[in-house]
Amino acid sequence: MKSTVEKLSPTRVRINVEVPFTELEPDIDRAFKQLAKQIRLPGFRPGKAPRKLLEARVGRGAVLEQVVNDALPGRYSEAVTAEALQPIGQPEIEITKLADNEELVFTAEVDIRPEIDLPDLSQLTITVDPISVSDEDVEAELDTLQKRFGTLTGVDRPAENGDFVSIDLSATVDGEDVPEAKTEGLSHEVGSGQLIDGVDDAIVGLGEGESREFPTTLVGGEHAGKEALVTVTVKSVKVRELPELDDEFAQLASEFDTIEELRADLRDKVLRVKRIEQAEAIRDKAIETLLEQVEVPLPEKVVQAQIDDTLHNAIHGLDHDEAKLAEQLEAQGSSREEFDADNRTNAEKAIKTQLLMDAIADKLEVQVGQNDITERLVLMSRQYGMEPQQLLQALQQNNQLPVMFADVRRGLTVAAVVHAATVTDTEGTVIDTTEFFGPSTDQADAEDGEEAQADNDGDPVAEDSGAADEATESDDTK
Repeated sequence: MKSTVEKLSPTRVRINVEVPFTELEPDIDRAFKQLAKQIRLPGFRPGKAPRKLLEARVGRGAVLEQVVNDALPGRYSEAVTAEALQPIGQPEIEITKLADNEELVFTAEVDIRPEIDLPDLSQLTITVDPISVSDEDVEAELDTLQKRFGTLTGVDRPAENGDFVSIDLSATVDGEDVPEAKTEGLSHEVGSGQLIDGVDDAIVGLGEGESREFPTTLVGGEHAGKEALVTVTVKSVKVRELPELDDEFAQLASEFDTIEELRADLRDKVLRVKRIEQAEAIRDKAIETLLEQVEVPLPEKVVQAQIDDTLHNAIHGLDHDEAKLAEQLEAQGSSREEFDADNRTNAEKAIKTQLLMDAIADKLEVQVGQNDITERLVLMSRQYGMEPQQLLQALQQNNQLPVMFADVRRGLTVAAVVHAATVTDTEGTVIDTTEFFGPSTDQADAEDGEEAQADNDGDPVAEDSGAADEATESDDTK
């Protein structure tokens, strides 16, 4: 087989492949053997019919067509390997010549990973906001905990902001009832803004059994984006009574004996959350900084495929009706034009990031270990509510393991970028990134060396050997 490559763009090539028929003969033989088992010819046992009779029966052209279709994927893969290409996406294959007993010639156009000039990662600087935990942050957490242990008590007065009400809702559009908008006995905190626009203002001032109508724009369902007239009826009004913030509350709401111990624990938890947020900011800033510094050519067909996939997912729940999508976007204060622009921007950034991380991973020779895969499986299994082994089987069945492997490798690559860079906050303080990004390669090697030395120092075999030597010396002395 002979192959050549034409570079159509920085991200796309055309592979020209010539396969002599001598290389296809084994495939042709296998095809006829399969036909012999499937076709019954008078006077011959199954599988024993001569090749010439089979050719006469089904036609050599039909057999060759099947052979070529079966052979193309393998020959394409051979050409990709021979030319050391790194394709992304599916190839567009065209047979340009099929001469019986001579040769098969085909072309394959495919997007490839582009060559990327990478910067010196040690010169990369990443700056993020510093972490600070204020008394207000702690009190906000304590307030949330206090509300969790509050009790609701009925009151005989009109509803106010902050009250808890039980309400019935119904709506009409152009005088017609909207069944999906009707609900009864819905619990709601007045002023929380968790329901449709206008409902909180309508509830304020209503007593038990009183109703009020108000106009609003529906944001979901068949009538999304349309103006509706909604009726809200208050069934009950309750206030939340909060426990005192004292030692007794600390003992009720936690394992601590005093309110000050509880506050100290909440401060630690807030600090932990902010450290996680800072780690996420470091990761995002590392990628953002690299994308600003590095030119990454984009494979348009791969970008378009991701754009199409996002659009498909967006309209899947709308019966694939793009008009409904436009109505929904309008109700959200957006438009189809803005959606499409954001979709393309996001797709381009995502693919640029993937290509850049893959190029850096190759340069740094980033390796994915079994522990890395196991950690990701455990994390994903918790997210999906599945056992890790069950999730692994599902990924294998859907051919998603390579995708997960690539994602894990890119995550390790981001960590390597962070370790190579100088990471500080805006106050100039150097940030220790090992907690969330793991130790750097040098640190890991040093730790492994220390562990190995410690193992040798405490090796019972070595100690027994020394004791045996001492015993031998004692015997010799005697």
